[in-house]
Amino acid sequence: MKIYVAGPYTADSPEQVQENVNRAIDAAITVFKKGHYPYIPHLTHWIELRNIETKQGLEWKDYLEMDRVWLESCDGLLYLLPSKGADIELKHAKNENKKIFLSLDEVPEIPREYKFQKYMD
Repeated sequence: MKIYVAGPYTADSPEQVQENVNRAIDAAITVFKKGHYPYIPHLTHWIELRNIETKQGLEWKDYLEMDRVWLESCDGLLYLLPSKGADIELKHAKNENKKIFLSLDEVPEIPREYKFQKYMD
């Protein structure tokens, strides 16, 4: 399954933002190790840093829209913790009848078949 990782991004300090990003990345690694393919919207953190640096003017709603397109292509959503954005994504995933996982323990383990094995040899 392609699983969207939803959780808080914004926080009161840059250190807390980084903790939120790290939490999402760590969850995505676990999702991948369980045999699925994660999408990590928190990786737009790097876009946000560049946006601030170059004064491009992207706003919160722009990131939510970018992420919505990816969410729609996913099979399920892993909901890490509540936040304004994660709650909107959870509601959208439910409306789209996506599989919802409320913890990493709920994500099933499946054997992985590497499609690119012939290219890696």
